[in-house]
Parts: sequence; C-alpha cells; structure tokens
Amino acid sequence: MALQFARPIHPGEFLREEYLVPLNMSAGALARQLRLPRTRIERIVKEEVGITPDTALRLGRYFNTTPQFWMNFQQAYELETQAAKLAEELESIKPLPVGPMAA
Repeated sequence: MALQFARPIHPGEFLREEYLVPLNMSAGALARQLRLPRTRIERIVKEEVGITPDTALRLGRYFNTTPQFWMNFQQAYELETQAAKLAEELESIKPLPVGPMAA
C-alpha cells in the first residue's frame, strides 16, 4: 500500500491567504512593520523560501501568535515535502516489530 500525502501548505501561502489578504496588507508593508528587508517577506509569500527563527519571532510578536506557531508550520511543511519525495523509499523500509516478540 503506497503512502498518500496531501499537498503540503507552505507557510508563505498561509501567511499570504490568512493574514495579508484579509488585512489588505502588502508584503512590503508587513516587512516594514517587522523591520525586515521587503524581499524576505516577498520571497516567503511567493513560497520561494521558508520561515527562519528570526522571522518567526517577528511574525509572532506582530500577529500576537507564538514564534513556535510559525516554526511548527515550517517544520511540518518540510517534513511533508520530504516525505512525499521519499515515499517510495520509505515504503521499502520494513518497520521494526514492536512488542514482546521484538526482543
């Protein structure tokens, strides 16, 4: 049975669709609020790069969330993306038996 993976959501897509669009805010305007280069936020919302700890701290502060929220989103995206790339290889790995017979 092949592993099935849903399309992972990039943190930039989430930032764009759940924050910037409803707030009618541009990436440049957010970058100014976060005191970051405009290109960093633009590249995140274009899904070209991920969220760094530095950016997560700033997003957490500005949007009244936690930095962990943004880092967890980034980590989940990376794991899901990698799992999809490795699906066939992962499927070929036989899990270690669990229980009293495993020893």
